[in-house]
Amino acid sequence: MTVLKNADWASAPAGAQARLKLALFDLDHTLIPMDSDFEWGEFTIALGWCDATEFKRRNAEFFAQYRAGTLDIHDYVRFATQAIRQQGAINSGSAHARFMSEIIGKGIKSQALELVAGHRAAGDTLVIVTASNEFVTRPIADAFGVSELIAVELARDAQGELTGEISGTPSAREGKVIRMEQWLARRSLAWCDVHTTFYTDSMNDLALLEKVTEPVATNPEPHLRALAKERGWRILDLF
Repeated sequence: MTVLKNADWASAPAGAQARLKLALFDLDHTLIPMDSDFEWGEFTIALGWCDATEFKRRNAEFFAQYRAGTLDIHDYVRFATQAIRQQGAINSGSAHARFMSEIIGKGIKSQALELVAGHRAAGDTLVIVTASNEFVTRPIADAFGVSELIAVELARDAQGELTGEISGTPSAREGKVIRMEQWLARRSLAWCDVHTTFYTDSMNDLALLEKVTEPVATNPEPHLRALAKERGWRILDLF
């Protein structure tokens, strides 16, 4: 059976398109050994953009809710984007460049780069599917050379300024399945047309793990590690 490379699939006959291979990657604690949203929040504290005591308390509270699967992502995004909305696009963009250099760059490990590169060399289409927002994660996806990013999209007003709200379906929990289906539909594809491998560390991604062809528990949290062993899913410890 023919496996298509990225440049070939769109013009191939319908039968051949069924062999398009997708490599899907969660980001936080999967490709990088940290939570990018959380670390960005800590970075804004260091910049003096917010009250350290109150922000740390709420940031840790939201992170615990995420780990427990109880996070209200709309509340979190309003909180997480407050500083960049106050600072504006120029200051925020400049600060994020420093964040990439000082924090994220040091967390991008060779084994994660090699995992992504291996799928790229095999001709797979690469997609990062993350519950973190697009402002934080677009430069990280770029650092991995992945152009296809499904992240939480941030709503903007008529002047193009962030509102603190989410645009469309947030790519969290079951929302990752919905966003992937939208991504496929824009390419006139469905799940049955593609072979999908998905790497994630989190039980929050169970809905997508159960949907793909090859689920891979990657640096898995304890509950996901136990489930992966029970179901015979591959376990990959990058870090």
